[in-house]
Amino acid sequence: MEHVAQHSDPHYDQEASKMGMWLFIFTELLLFGGLFIVYAIYRFMNPEAFQMAGKELNITIGAINTIILLVSSMTIAMSTSSLQKKNKGLTVLLLEITIILAVIFLINKYFEWGVKFDHGIWPGSEHLLNDLGKGEILFFGLYFVMTGLHALHIVVGLVIIVVALNKIQKGTVNADRPSLLENAGLYWHLVDLIWIFLFPLFYLIH
Repeated sequence: MEHVAQHSDPHYDQEASKMGMWLFIFTELLLFGGLFIVYAIYRFMNPEAFQMAGKELNITIGAINTIILLVSSMTIAMSTSSLQKKNKGLTVLLLEITIILAVIFLINKYFEWGVKFDHGIWPGSEHLLNDLGKGEILFFGLYFVMTGLHALHIVVGLVIIVVALNKIQKGTVNADRPSLLENAGLYWHLVDLIWIFLFPLFYLIH
């Protein structure tokens, strides 16, 4: 009877929720797809400058962040499976691991950006405008915009995951009502996918 009551809830429509998330993901792909096209055009116009500027980025940190996001995608996917199997404790643990990994990613990005700021490299800085060429300015402009936008998506994803975790602990998200966690997983996989493109474009360009 409880199972029937949960699905008879007029405010719960799992398919509509999924469709809404897929539409949102599509718009996000269009946004980043446009930025990738802009990047490709400017890189084609300034190949040597982009290669030189790319050497300023720390490949090790970029690689570590790539591994972090890949592992976090795995843990949130496993949390969805564990929720379907009605293993609440494991679901909560996996989501907590996902959150920790996301925070570590942001901390790494904070220190990476901090190093650039210490070197006088940020949008509109005197060093960037006076000492570097047009190609380098374009490279770092795209770097800060695209990685900054991605970091913002990480923060949004964190909020969604925290909300899902809270509702799982309260029991309002469960095996019969998993759409919030599933949507959080879809969004997080999008964040991971975007970084998979950003990492080689900026860090491995040289």
